[in-house]
Amino acid sequence: MDFTKQIREYLELEISILGKLDTDEINRAMNMLEETRQKGSSVYVFGNGGSAATASHMENDFNKGISEKLEKKYRFQCINANMATIMAIANDNGYARVFEQQLENKLKPEDVIIAISGSGNSENVIKAVEYAKKQGCRIIGMTGYSGGKLKELSDVSLHVPLDNMQITEDVHIIFNHLMMYVLCGELSGYPVH
Repeated sequence: MDFTKQIREYLELEISILGKLDTDEINRAMNMLEETRQKGSSVYVFGNGGSAATASHMENDFNKGISEKLEKKYRFQCINANMATIMAIANDNGYARVFEQQLENKLKPEDVIIAISGSGNSENVIKAVEYAKKQGCRIIGMTGYSGGKLKELSDVSLHVPLDNMQITEDVHIIFNHLMMYVLCGELSGYPVH
């Protein structure tokens, strides 16, 4: 079979959406994360499905990749990484509470939340964000489609304005790698290659 037409269409759509991203919002997110690092505060990151993988990837890239050559490290915590905890909360208290319950009595007002939801409407993500906002935390929302409720609740919105989950998730990992690349070069003088 010849899939080249569909391959080109996908790549053209991806390229076109990259030109529509809000660079000011990306810059705001990076500054918020850098302020959080300077204060020694924590960044909690989470999502479901592919967004969970992106959250885990971000924890790695900020805690190891960017922080490796820095004296003062980033303090990222991916709260969808511990399956035993996730399953215990889901079993005992419902899946809608798997993120919120892990944040209870841990958050400090200067902590930051990175909430990832392609639709922007994942119930467990929204519940955790609403809880975090009540604790005085700032929110970076990574969304697609219309942005949903998460976009409305976010202080900084890393939004992919497209009704396509695959490209939304592609761009979410691009946000991560873009921030890592720039911050590595600017903070440590060792750009990622």
